[in-house]
Amino acid sequence: MCGICGKLWNSPGKIDEELIRKMGDAMGYRGPDDEGIFISPDLEVGLGHRRLSIIDLSEAGRQPMSNEDKTVWMVFNGEIYNFQCLREELESKGHRFSSQTDCEVVIHLYEEEGIECVKHLRGMFAFGLWDDCQKKLFLCRDRIGIKPLVYYRDGVCLVFASEIKAILKDDQVKRELDWTALGLYLTLNSIPAPWTIFKNIKKLEPGCYLTAEKGKITIKRYWDIKTPVETTGDGESFSYQRQRLYELVNESVRQRLISDVPIGAFLSGGVDSSIIVGLMARNMDRPVKTFSVGYKDIPLYDETNYAREVAEFNRTDHHELKITSKDVLEVFPTVLDNLDEPFADSSVIPTYVVSRETKRNVTVALSGDGADELFAGYRVYQGEYWARYYSLFPEILRKGIIKPAFALLPDSRDSSLLEYLRRAKKFIDGVDSSLQKRVCAWREVFSEDARRLVLREEILKRVPLWTAQEIIADRLNRFDGDSINKMLYLDVTESLPNDMLTKVDRMSMRNSLEVRVPFLDHSVVEFAFNIEGRNKLRGRKRKYILLETFKSILPTKIHSRPKWGFEIPIGRWLKKDLRFLIDEYLSEEFIKRQQIFEYDYVHELVESHLNNRKDTSWHLWSLIAFGHWYRKYF
Repeated sequence: MCGICGKLWNSPGKIDEELIRKMGDAMGYRGPDDEGIFISPDLEVGLGHRRLSIIDLSEAGRQPMSNEDKTVWMVFNGEIYNFQCLREELESKGHRFSSQTDCEVVIHLYEEEGIECVKHLRGMFAFGLWDDCQKKLFLCRDRIGIKPLVYYRDGVCLVFASEIKAILKDDQVKRELDWTALGLYLTLNSIPAPWTIFKNIKKLEPGCYLTAEKGKITIKRYWDIKTPVETTGDGESFSYQRQRLYELVNESVRQRLISDVPIGAFLSGGVDSSIIVGLMARNMDRPVKTFSVGYKDIPLYDETNYAREVAEFNRTDHHELKITSKDVLEVFPTVLDNLDEPFADSSVIPTYVVSRETKRNVTVALSGDGADELFAGYRVYQGEYWARYYSLFPEILRKGIIKPAFALLPDSRDSSLLEYLRRAKKFIDGVDSSLQKRVCAWREVFSEDARRLVLREEILKRVPLWTAQEIIADRLNRFDGDSINKMLYLDVTESLPNDMLTKVDRMSMRNSLEVRVPFLDHSVVEFAFNIEGRNKLRGRKRKYILLETFKSILPTKIHSRPKWGFEIPIGRWLKKDLRFLIDEYLSEEFIKRQQIFEYDYVHELVESHLNNRKDTSWHLWSLIAFGHWYRKYF
């Protein structure tokens, strides 16, 4: 796991080695073990690398790495789990290796098959590869988007890196705000690829590679989820699906145990992380090191008792940390300073804390991320299930009585009852629509009406308000399946890489920790989309097939436990311990100085939350995160 960067000029003689060094230093925490730079003899291209040593800890694993005659150079971030099999095939064809790394395997595989070799890679990765003979630069990102890759292009040069902050070390890169990205951020709480908050800086989309040659770039998608991708014949039965799913996930976990450094696992006590820990325990010859975070003073958000149950069941070497609002205050600047663009998923805070504590014991950790998006673990999928029944009520009852009545009720995340009311209101607000509109209404933070109110009139002229709806419609239409799997496809291709995986990558790498995600092996992903929605969601039972498949390796207490999610009690803390953030970032002076948001509406959101009229904590946190980012960069 590493940090990569580089620059390509359209003409020779321009690369500055000191710039490449500064870019690498900007994200040195991604690779504290080693660093390297390659500058082509004609000064046309420069590549930089910061190394976190996982496989082959010797100097032979140093990057940038090349082939024997120095005509192919590469910087690589990630892990290729099938590299040993690929290496054996390449050796049988006469290739010779000087290291034990997966990076060198990719270089020789490129020599055999060109950039299409990426289709053979099984793992998480982002890389830049310079072919000196063809004078081409290739940038490539893994199928799911587990590892990041951003780039800047202005017609004269192309600059790329693992993180935006590295690109901004180049004085040629202008800091201009992308207004479309701002609209997307307010809607979705994060910014989807290919946008970033900076104009002219883009994210390479998952499953794609970019080719830069003679001042021109092309982008090609080399992988997408199709249905069906595997024919199961008479094995389409539920029992076959369970058997095959177990085999695939178990094999994925087994492959991700390869490491030359200590390895452990995140354990929240939820079904997903518990499955990963259970499979690790069955594939390792020593106790699994597990790590959990809980809350000392807020039982509603604390899941450590479930994690403890799983740890005892699997006899793990368990580590538990309880945090308070004071702990959040201490890490808040570090967390938000590391985010190069606005990002409003508040669970980024506990993700940072658990990564920090885990790194004190191991260098690699497995997590259960991705299972919710593959097997319908979120409430929004259940909303789609119940929508068909709710629509049977007469329209006059739904719109004339139920909706107005619920609108008058208070809501809050601070108690179970008020949290259920909040969810019910969100469901009712979006249920009387098409699938596209339902999904958008249930997912958006600032609704279209709210975006019109929160943005100043002159800013509204620059911000397209329909971009998020267009993205959602495009993703739903791209996948040909039942409505549940359509929603899952949307989440796997949009919210998973742009929110969940972004959060895990940034916070784990900030602590020089590599996180591996077995559920997101592309073989598991492809098979999951051959499973009908009705086998993933049955009435109130979410992730039905996943639980039925792995219930034998889970404690009984976990079988029927409610899902809460890796959240923090942000609503409660903003009223008390984190109130200073409202005073600092949502004050009249600060908001008016930005000249982006309407202060009167922001003030209304603040008052509604502080006076317990309506839980607007997500809206407030979104504006606070933006404010922190804006002050840092502008």
